[in-house]
Amino acid sequence: MPPKPKITKDMVVDAALETARESGWENINAREVAEKLQCSTQPVMYHFATIEELKKAVYAKADRYHSEYLMNMKNPQKGVMLEIGLNYIRFAAEEPNLFRFLFQSGYAEGSSLPEMINAKELMPVLSAMQRGMNLDLDRTKEVFITLAMFVHGYASMLVNNSLAFDEGLIAKHLERVYRGAMLAIQEEID
Repeated sequence: MPPKPKITKDMVVDAALETARESGWENINAREVAEKLQCSTQPVMYHFATIEELKKAVYAKADRYHSEYLMNMKNPQKGVMLEIGLNYIRFAAEEPNLFRFLFQSGYAEGSSLPEMINAKELMPVLSAMQRGMNLDLDRTKEVFITLAMFVHGYASMLVNNSLAFDEGLIAKHLERVYRGAMLAIQEEID
């Protein structure tokens, strides 16, 4: 009889991420993950002493996936700032359960706006935006905060079934918010 395949920690995280994606982070448990891996719950609990520990590992992986998603720009000539905002909203429309896990579950590390805007994980996004807008980092952060509040609100309404995804309309609204934020920065500079 051949030996059973070894269940790795990464396999457990991937199966739990699939659960979060399909049915929500609340449904991550040893039995569900083991079922996806076609094994007993023992390998799951071997790699993670608690389900909370597993959820934190899944959150970190989902967060990395989200960051990569944001930076995968389909149409950067429209503007880096706008494309990142559209990707954020698009992510919510395509991955509603992961969006809820990342932004509505309480698992996010920074709980304040200053913590979020200064997080090292946000630097690739801010750097891309800074180059695209030709502003210093502080002004880039100001524009980012304005857009972040708008895109997060839009995305939250999408995932909570209050709004249908209409990329053209969203792009139009996002463009208006962006122009308003840039106009406010220009008035401060002048």
